[in-house]
This record gives sequence, structure tokens and C-alpha cells, in this order.
Amino acid sequence: MSVVTAQAAALKRTVTVQWLHQVHFTEHVFASGNSLLRDVLLQGVEGAARSRVKVLVVVDEGLNRALAHLTTEITSYFAGHAGQLELVCPPVSLEGGEVVKNAYFRVSEVHALIERYHIDRHNYVLAVGGGALLDMVGLAAATAHRGVRLVRLPTTTLAQDDSGVGVKNGINAFGKKNFIGTFAPPHAVINDFAFLTTLGARDKRAGYVEAVKVACIRDAAFFGELEAQAAALARFEPGPMKRLIHRSAELHLNHITTSGDAFEMGSARPLDFGHWAAHKLEQLSEYRVRHGEAVAIGLALDTLYSAEQGYLSAAEAERILSLMENLGFDLYVQELFHSDTAGQLLVLMGLEEFREHLGGELTITLLRRIGEGFEVHEMDPRVVERCMQMLRRRHEGRAGSVTRLMA
Repeated sequence: MSVVTAQAAALKRTVTVQWLHQVHFTEHVFASGNSLLRDVLLQGVEGAARSRVKVLVVVDEGLNRALAHLTTEITSYFAGHAGQLELVCPPVSLEGGEVVKNAYFRVSEVHALIERYHIDRHNYVLAVGGGALLDMVGLAAATAHRGVRLVRLPTTTLAQDDSGVGVKNGINAFGKKNFIGTFAPPHAVINDFAFLTTLGARDKRAGYVEAVKVACIRDAAFFGELEAQAAALARFEPGPMKRLIHRSAELHLNHITTSGDAFEMGSARPLDFGHWAAHKLEQLSEYRVRHGEAVAIGLALDTLYSAEQGYLSAAEAERILSLMENLGFDLYVQELFHSDTAGQLLVLMGLEEFREHLGGELTITLLRRIGEGFEVHEMDPRVVERCMQMLRRRHEGRAGSVTRLMA
């Protein structure tokens, strides 16, 4: 008896999703005469919902401490637009910094607020703070009602020129950075330069490295601008800082919207040049080393690796390292040489964690020249360690020079 097996039927369609990804630049966003935020919140709201749009505001508590009148300014702004906007409760202050990403209960807190104040998919969560707070609140907004509208107001250099512009949200788990997260484009990003005046030198500087990173892989002319303005940037002059943030945000936005892989379905992630080591260094230091500082070291490491492997000229590698040093970054921390009981360098575990986070094969961005990145699929641990030794010697030499100058 013959058996006839029918071929399984299948239905296949291509799903195309489009969204407007917008980044605005302003100063004093909550000033009574500044209508930008109101206009952004009313975009795309139709019908009866437009008559009174509800907004839940979450603010980084560190920012609240730095700006004693911020809560009053926010409340007054919404009162001034009460015919169109409803502030559902006083601005909610939550802890910022990486610690806010280290436990899920903060996400649940924001979920509870969204439920309590009936924020639906035609209303908004407005997150005001640094990148860590934006990541956590973004995850809550993206998962409540399968996604409520989020507007980000980044308040640090790093968030304004990189992380706040992206489409990722997440928190840390299992000792891994951003293990739990989503891809969910915000309704809008508003960069208010006035917030940067609240930052200390360390946090003002931190975002510079993401501009260096994107210039290295995408824009040699921008890299040249950063070199020319390094002294002014090191002094935190407003004009050069605004230019750095604007161009870096633009280059990040261009990649997200034109690379064809906004949600990172493939194995390549060029905007994470230098990040495989950076994420591991943050973890090994228990986040004593901040993200921008760790990325500077990761960039230096992968720049030297590119040169040691013959991809990048020694002269261009020196330009990159010198620029970061001139901007005020130290390119070495002792965590680079932390090892396990078997003597294996722990930072090298970052390669496998990086691969696992993306899935597929390991894909690391290196440099052929300033302005041109490319991908490799393996890293020689012996060469990586040699580059680490080079960074340590460079650090010791610079420390010795400073000591001699001060003697």
C-alpha cells in the first residue's frame, strides 16, 4: 500500500513597519514660552484623545537634586497647557545611574504607575534623565499595554549624543549588561542643552567617547573636527559641545534608520565598536568604571588590535588614542588584568558574552582607517593581551610624565 504525504501548506507575507524617528534640539524645554514639548506630545494624537493627552513624568532623582525648581517648572508647564495636556500626578522621582538597571522591581514600579493613572497607547510616559533611567523607563513603557508612547529627555552628554537617540531599552540581569530589554523606537527625543550645566566634569566628558566612536567608523571629517576642538571640548566650551552632540546624534540616527538592521537581527553591530570589552569592564569594576570611561578603554584596545593585525596604520591608531587622552580619558584600568583561579583573563569572557547577546557568530568591528570600520569574526586572545599590555605601559608612562612635571 502506498502512502501519499501531502506537502504542508504555508502562508508567508512580508511585514513592513515604518515610524518617524525624531530628535529635537532646544534649551529650557519647560520654559513657559517653549512650545516644543507640547507640539511633540500632540503629534499623531487623533480624535477625542487629542482634547486632553495624559502624561506621566518620571525624573532622575539626581537631576532633581541638581535643579531644585525642576518639579515646579514641569508642573507649571503642564498647568500652562492644561487645555491640551494633563499631568496625571506630580513628577515621579526615581534613582538614576546604573544601579537603577540592576533590579526588575523598578520596571514594575513604572508599570504600576502606568496602570494606576490609566496611561494607554494614546498617552505618554515622559522620561527625564540619564541613559540608565531612560533604558529602564523605556523598558517599562515598551511592555505596558504592549507599548505606550515614550518621549525621552536625555540630560547627559552620553544620553544626548548616543544612548537616548537609539531604539533600545533594557536592564541588567545575570551579571550581564542589558540582558532584559526591547527594541522600541521612542515617539520622540528632545535634547535640551541646558540640562548639561548640571553635570560634573566626569559626566560631561563621558559622552565624548561615543562621538569619537562613531567618527572612527563613519566620518573621518568629523574626527578631524574633534581633533581640532579637543582643547575647547576638554574645557567644556558650550559651542563645541553642542556641535559634538548634534553631529554624533545625527550619525547614530542615520545608522539606525538607513542600515537596514535597526533591530539588530543580524550579527553585526558597528555602533558597538569597542563595547565588547567595555561592557565587561563595567561589570568587573562593579560599575565603578562608568560606561563612557569603559568605552574609551574598549576603543583604545580595539584600535591597537586593528593596528597590530595590520589593518590600521600606527599613525592613525596614535591619533585615536591621543584624541581620547586630550579629551581627558584614561585608557587603562586595573580590571583589564583581573583573572579567574585558572589564570584566565576575565575581560576576554566579554567576547563570548558579546556573541551570545547578538546570537550567531562573533562579529567585532575593527578599523581599516579613520572613518571606515569593518567586521571580523574572531579575535586572537594573545594579540588582545598584548594590546592590553601596551595600554598599561602607556598609562604608566603618562603617569610618570605627570610625576616628573610636578616634581
